[in-house]
Amino acid sequence: MKTKYLSFLLVMGMLLSMPIQKVSAQKQINVGVATYMNPILGGDYPDPTIMREGDDYYMTHSCFDYQPGMVVFHSKDLVHWKPISYALKTYLGSIWAPDICKYKDKYYIYFTVAGRGRSNYVVYASSPYGPWSDPIDLKIGNIDPCHVVGEDGQRWLFMSGGKRVKLSADGLSIVKGTEEVVYRGWKYPDEWVTEGMCLEGPKLRRIGDYYYYLNAEGGTAGPPTSHMVVQARSRSINGPWEDAPNNPLIHTWSKDERWWSKGHGSLIDTPDGKWVIVYHSYEKDFTNLGRQTLMEPVILGDDGWFYRDETVDVAKPIPCPIKTPYVVDRHGKLDAFRLGLDWKCYKSFDPSRFTVKDNSLTVQAQGTDPGSSAPLMFVAGTHRYEIEAEIELQGDVTAGMILIYNGSYFMGTGFDKDKRYRYRMGGASRGGGLPANTKRLWLRLRNDENIVTGQYSFDGVHWLRETWGMDCSGYNHNTLYEFQSVLPGLFVFGNGSAVFRHFNYRELK
Repeated sequence: MKTKYLSFLLVMGMLLSMPIQKVSAQKQINVGVATYMNPILGGDYPDPTIMREGDDYYMTHSCFDYQPGMVVFHSKDLVHWKPISYALKTYLGSIWAPDICKYKDKYYIYFTVAGRGRSNYVVYASSPYGPWSDPIDLKIGNIDPCHVVGEDGQRWLFMSGGKRVKLSADGLSIVKGTEEVVYRGWKYPDEWVTEGMCLEGPKLRRIGDYYYYLNAEGGTAGPPTSHMVVQARSRSINGPWEDAPNNPLIHTWSKDERWWSKGHGSLIDTPDGKWVIVYHSYEKDFTNLGRQTLMEPVILGDDGWFYRDETVDVAKPIPCPIKTPYVVDRHGKLDAFRLGLDWKCYKSFDPSRFTVKDNSLTVQAQGTDPGSSAPLMFVAGTHRYEIEAEIELQGDVTAGMILIYNGSYFMGTGFDKDKRYRYRMGGASRGGGLPANTKRLWLRLRNDENIVTGQYSFDGVHWLRETWGMDCSGYNHNTLYEFQSVLPGLFVFGNGSAVFRHFNYRELK
């Protein structure tokens, strides 16, 4: 066991040394006034959960079938976010709607695992930087757990459907026989076009004399006007819960808006008393990017209810909630190839498959096609970008680059020793011939507002254009389910390995 652990540390240490460039969420600065542009995390960062400790903020998200999972981000200003740890390295199933919190001297993340059935789990740590514990099954159904402490010190887990259950003193098990329904939700007008009631995503916190109880309603996808955030409050964790007269707090009213299906919100305050709400949303025409993390200011009114700041348009620059030392950070950099923090695998995480030496990444082959190879992926989160690398085959393998939604739906380009391939809808077709026994090729894959094209080169200088082009806009939850997104990635399958050198990612103007 000790040998395996040391090997894991060695591999992780090597992976930390490989450089990569990546673009951060777009930021903008006006003269004299610091502003930001939504999203604060671009691309597939759904179900945001956020906490503050002093002037430090921590946030994590659903990770679904991607491993390692539940990356924890840190920020000082709510706009610039840096990944600092990941809380889950074991594949349990699709991971939904976590809740990050601190109780006494420990940090906890409660989350749902969806597979053949649904159960809720918890991990804990002494620091948000980890290491995080192994997951503990709480052996209770429902989805979207949220931790809250009552006025008498009792720990609770609130869940979907307006349900709650008592937690043990250590927060690592439930008290059997205490599950109950305490809230039925806010009744929105019958004529609203949604996916259904879908009372879920509870987020509770005590503010002043009240417990505030935020819920998502309307369904997370489907029509653009589906999702929303509603608020209720009570002077006691035991209710009764009073619905806000200005519900919904957050909602998409028209398909003409840039941001669709806005919902699943968390309230967070700044040290100087300002309030914002962090939530997720699909972007019009780019639903295949997944649900992105947005933020906007809210105001706690004299009547004790939260209100949107009606002067704010979430599609335009918004004043930063906290004074930021940054001037312009439109093109951010990530200075290391960080497995787990930036890069992730599909349904399988085995660090022994990856080796870095002399600034090159060697990946051991797995599976029989890109979808079963547990490809190595990252969140691009932009409309137009390109990836490229020099790829050397070692053994009887096929390697290349893809844009992947799940194991059955992906598209991209690859090659073996005799020919090039195009991948479309999870299947392969011959893309063209190669000189016999080709072992090395440069590949380039471009996503230009959902139009995917490819190039190849024998020397990395002179590039040849592939004749095919594809459209990936249909790879989204509304057509394929699973709540996932299109991510760029690298794959190797067969018997042997492949070496990736000079990997480069760039956002296109």
